Amino acid sequence: MASIARVHAPSGQRALIITSLAVPLTGWTVHAVSLHRKLAAARRDPLTGLLGRDGYTTRARQITDRYGDNALVGIVDLDHFKDINDGPGGHAAGDRVLAATAQRLAAWAGSRGAVGRLGGDEFAFAVRIAPARRELRLAQLVTLLAQPVQIDGGALVGVAASVGAASPDILDTTDLSVLQRAADAAMYAGKHTGRAVLADRSHATVPSINGRRAGRPGTHTVGAAA
Repeated sequence: MASIARVHAPSGQRALIITSLAVPLTGWTVHAVSLHRKLAAARRDPLTGLLGRDGYTTRARQITDRYGDNALVGIVDLDHFKDINDGPGGHAAGDRVLAATAQRLAAWAGSRGAVGRLGGDEFAFAVRIAPARRELRLAQLVTLLAQPVQIDGGALVGVAASVGAASPDILDTTDLSVLQRAADAAMYAGKHTGRAVLADRSHATVPSINGRRAGRPGTHTVGAAA
């Protein structure tokens, strides 16, 4: 290692030799970090097959950076999901609803969109949609997610989802964390109404902890308000 190498040479030559010895180690460190990031980005949620948080974040940032005002970021939260898990079908029914929701979100977003499962019954998406088509496309998503889900035995489970979305042109930023925080606040504002809510600037100023609206999962530990 460069730190313990002993070379009998003039000081200038010793510095050159030590630098040369350090280059392979530095190169390997950079490679290892890059590999770790690629593996994290490729990791998918085992139940739904959607991107995990890291993979979704990477892809969503690419979409917002590339498409700017034509990008749309959203948060989806299933309504009364605990009742499904605690119902006759138990967790198997809950898992089926989560998988069906994931399939519907992925179909709606298309191959060029990004959809991820953030945890539990919460999902996120980033897509390219022209401003003139946002309301129509969001209404289509709410309708799609509200279709009953067939579980084991053929029974149908009623499903509903709350959807909040945010766009760079309205909030004047492509910062994904800001867009998601506003989308989360908009989703909460429209909870149980049966309609998607597009965030305005007021939603971006809702107090948050660890980047999440106060009271949401992930806000119980100490963190700086975003």
